[in-house]
Amino acid sequence: MQLIDSHCHLDAAEFDGDRDAVIRRARDAGVVHQVIPAVDADGWPALAALCREQPDLHPAYGLHPMYLERHREEHLSQLGEWLERERPVAVGECGLDYFVEGLEPAAQQRYFDAQLALARDFDLPVIVHARRAVDAVIASIRRAGGLRGVVHSFSGSPEQARQLWNLGFLIGLGGPVTYERAQRLRGLVTAMPLDYLLLETDAPDQPDAAIRGQRNEPARVSVICRTIAQLRGESEEAIAIATRENATRLFALPA
Repeated sequence: MQLIDSHCHLDAAEFDGDRDAVIRRARDAGVVHQVIPAVDADGWPALAALCREQPDLHPAYGLHPMYLERHREEHLSQLGEWLERERPVAVGECGLDYFVEGLEPAAQQRYFDAQLALARDFDLPVIVHARRAVDAVIASIRRAGGLRGVVHSFSGSPEQARQLWNLGFLIGLGGPVTYERAQRLRGLVTAMPLDYLLLETDAPDQPDAAIRGQRNEPARVSVICRTIAQLRGESEEAIAIATRENATRLFALPA
């Protein structure tokens, strides 16, 4: 099977000791592309260098809400320059996080709205983080207009998912769907149209149930594919093909 990990952080420090081996394991598992979203401006140069060396690694540049204290207003203008020069596959990771205490909602919203505007202006998809903030994210996307993208690690309701689909957004699912207690998420992926689904690992975070508490890595996207296939009563190949086509179309990846 050929798979795409639509969201992993291969540039994270957790991979500094064995990044080449992690990439090899992903390829051995059938992962033909990885989309790697940045989290802050300081990380953009290293991410760019990593992806230039590996044609199956694709960067996205953005300012993650969880790292709000690292962001500066000038980073938004710098982001526009990076998008113009580098032409990444997406803007992100950006969004809203109402779970972590101490992240000022107004400041988060300001950075998020600015990045949505950049994504629209540069005709790029946007990779969105939405934790306990799905309704606010939907409202922001609706206000901005003219956008497409993915809400990664989706944890909302079926109705929220439908609203996102109607706005041109896909949802990304990863490790959480492998846990038996995630009944709402499993119900959603069982019934949803495959046209709106992306597979992801969010590595090194969000390990699947079989490696609970361990470092996650892109090769584990095959486990996500297998779990969703079992839940839907479909073949792994069918899930792989559909999600690969979705990711290729959204991010304009090489076939």
